[in-house]
Amino acid sequence: MSNSHLFLKSGFPRAPLQNGLGRYVCQLQRITLKFCKNNGSSRGMRDFIENHLVDFAKENPGIVVYVKPRRHRTPVLVGEYLNGDREWLSCRNSTQDEISKWIDLLKTQNGSSSSMRLRKMWHTDVPSIQGPWTPFLLRSPDANNQTLPNKEASQPFDIPQTATEKLIELFKQQKLEEGKAGDEILEQKRAE
Repeated sequence: MSNSHLFLKSGFPRAPLQNGLGRYVCQLQRITLKFCKNNGSSRGMRDFIENHLVDFAKENPGIVVYVKPRRHRTPVLVGEYLNGDREWLSCRNSTQDEISKWIDLLKTQNGSSSSMRLRKMWHTDVPSIQGPWTPFLLRSPDANNQTLPNKEASQPFDIPQTATEKLIELFKQQKLEEGKAGDEILEQKRAE
């Protein structure tokens, strides 16, 4: 395993506070399309700009779109977010459909969370003083002394009784009642 992940920015999983409760606020603030006017690797970017860019700008008035032609450079998409993060995507030899998919991805993210080294998989501002939940938290202490494998311990708690099990139980009750009735008859005969 390499140690390249140690150089990534570290943090906790996070999302913008209450985004979408009242209304959704797109976190992509600005997108810059950098391309070359005559380089072959920028053909998809040029096609996207000619065919789809105006429609994208009309559909997303909250996103500022910059178009930056550069000579002899590969095409790049740069997304800037409300939290200050920047996401760079190289679009070398990409088609206009691929570029529109990359732009949709940038539009739905909230920053460069994919390039963050997570310290924990969860985070809370108010940690519990009782400790984390485990599957053995509410188990009986007798479960510690059982020999494994144990058929009873491997059964779920909330399985309803099947029809076959109900019939077997009714049959056993009927046998017990017949046995008690037979014992009463025998006692009556002995008493006479």
